[in-house]
Amino acid sequence: MSEAGLIYLVWSDLVGITRTRGVPLRDYTRRQEAGLGWACAGQAMTPFEHLAANPWGPMHEVRQIPDPEARFTIPAAGEHPAIHAVICDSRPRPGEDWSACTRTFYRNALAALEAETGLKLVAAFELEFLLDGPEFVPEAPFSFDAACAQHRFLTALEATLKQTGVGPETVEPEYGRGQYEVSCVPRAGMRAGDVALITRETIREVARRHGLRASFTPKPTPEHAGNGCHIHFSFSDEHGANVTSDPAGPLGLSETAAQFCAGILAHMDALIAFIAPSPVSYYRLGPHHWSTGFRSIGLQNREAAVRIMPGSAREPAVAAKAFNIEIRAADCTASPYLALGMLLRAGLEGIRGKLPLPPPADVDPAEMSEAARAAAGITPLPASLREALAALENDRTVRSWLSDELYACYLSVKTWEAEFAEAAEPDHLFQRYRHAY
Repeated sequence: MSEAGLIYLVWSDLVGITRTRGVPLRDYTRRQEAGLGWACAGQAMTPFEHLAANPWGPMHEVRQIPDPEARFTIPAAGEHPAIHAVICDSRPRPGEDWSACTRTFYRNALAALEAETGLKLVAAFELEFLLDGPEFVPEAPFSFDAACAQHRFLTALEATLKQTGVGPETVEPEYGRGQYEVSCVPRAGMRAGDVALITRETIREVARRHGLRASFTPKPTPEHAGNGCHIHFSFSDEHGANVTSDPAGPLGLSETAAQFCAGILAHMDALIAFIAPSPVSYYRLGPHHWSTGFRSIGLQNREAAVRIMPGSAREPAVAAKAFNIEIRAADCTASPYLALGMLLRAGLEGIRGKLPLPPPADVDPAEMSEAARAAAGITPLPASLREALAALENDRTVRSWLSDELYACYLSVKTWEAEFAEAAEPDHLFQRYRHAY
C-alpha cells in the first residue's frame, strides 16, 4: 500500500460526533502504540463551537490510540482520493483505560455481560438520514421512483460500504421526503459499534461525492419525518448460536433475554438521556410517531419502546436464528458505543435482579386508556432533554455505571444543549442540528 497521503485517527465523543486528528500515512506505524494527544476537556465539546464546563480544564490530556482491528478505508472514486482512517480508544497512556472514553465504556459493558452470563451481544443499527443538495428533488416516500432518482448514489454507496468492510443489509428510500435508510449487518461485540460509525461516515462521504449532503439529525424541522437509529440486538452463546428466544417464554423471549428487556424498561427514562440525547430528539419521539412515546414492550409493535421481532421463517429453528430485540427511541445524536454500553448495563441489572417482564402493549399505547396503561406499567417517556436529564439525576443505579468525571462531563454538555435550545429560535435550533449531524 502506498504511504502517500493521510490517515485520520477518529473517535466517537459524548455528543455522537466523530472527531479526528490526522497524520501522514508514512508515520502511522510509529503512532500505533502511543497515538496522538488530545485534551481531556475536548470530551466536553458540544455539537457546535462551544466547550461545556468539565472536570479537566486545560491541563489534562489523553492519547487517541488506534485500534488496528478498526482501521478502514473509504476507497478513491474519480477525483476523490481514498480516505484512510482508524478508530481509536482514548487512554491516559497505552494500556490504561480512561473512564470517559465511550468505546472503553462499551467494551467494559461487553466484558461484564460475558463474565456474568457467558453470552455475547450481537447488534445492528438502522441509520436513517436526509439527503439534500442544490439539484436534489425528493420523490414519494418508499417509492421506486425515490430509489431510481438516486440510483447512482445508492449503488455507489453499497459498493463503497462493501469495499470499506461494512457491507449493508439493506439500502432503501424511507417514509420522509428525501429520507433514506441503510441497515447494517449484525455484528458481535465491539464490531457492532465500529460498523455504525464507519457506515455513517461513509454515507456522508459518498453523498458529498455526488453533490449531496446527508444529515442524520433526529428532526430536520418540526413537521418533517424524523431520522431514527433503531438498535437491534440478540445474544449468542459460546457456539455462536442465537439464544435470545424461547417459544415458552413471554413474547417468545428466553428467560435471560426477558430479564434483560425488563432491566431496560426499568431504567428507560434515564436511558433516553443517552440514546435520544439532543433537544430536537424529543420532537421525533411521541405518540403516533412510530418512534415511541411510551415506556413499553410489544411484539412487532412499532409504537413500543422495546419491540420484539421474531424470525419469519417457517422452520422454528431457522426463525430462532433471526429473533431479535429492537430499541426504537434511539437516534444518531448518540454515540453508538455509549448507547450500546448503557443498554447493556441496564439489561444486566435486569438479569441480576431477575426482573419480571411487564405486560406487553398489544396495541398502540396511545390508544389504551390511562387505566389500562397504568395496569401494564406503561408510562410516557420524557418529553424533553430536561426531563430526561432529571430522570438520569434521579436514577442512582444508572448514575452508578458512570465514573464521576464521565457523569459530570455528560451532564454538563447536555445541560448546555438544553439551555441552548431554550434560548434559540426554533428555525435556528433545527438548522444548527441539521448541519451538525
